[in-house]
Amino acid sequence: MASLRKEIHIDAPPTLVWGALRDVGALHTKLAPGFVTDTRLEGHARIVTFGNGTVAREEIVSVDEQRRRVCWAILDAPFQHYSAAAMVEPEGDGCRFIWNADLLPDELAGRVEGMMSAGIEVIRKTMESTAAN
Repeated sequence: MASLRKEIHIDAPPTLVWGALRDVGALHTKLAPGFVTDTRLEGHARIVTFGNGTVAREEIVSVDEQRRRVCWAILDAPFQHYSAAAMVEPEGDGCRFIWNADLLPDELAGRVEGMMSAGIEVIRKTMESTAAN
């Protein structure tokens, strides 16, 4: 099983970044605009459309206010297994954004890692821009 982890420092208050992350239906407007072009909620799932045209149905497993952590799973092909979590931790004058994903088959790891790298950079830029305004 591939295990991926991305971390980045964001020059924005943890409360601001957590507010965007915890709003699971607003990825495309608050957290990662452009990287995510649409988010639609259906029950406990969100249907996410990415900028590259990929669409994923992500089942929201938990939104943990105390730990500032959101967990989700993808139960559909091409994955045999996909679980992920993102969290926000205070760090200096800003925060650390941490994104983990475990997935099968391993052959998808390169594609997912590329998307995570691009996504976390968009999140950093968006949150720092929002904090500056």
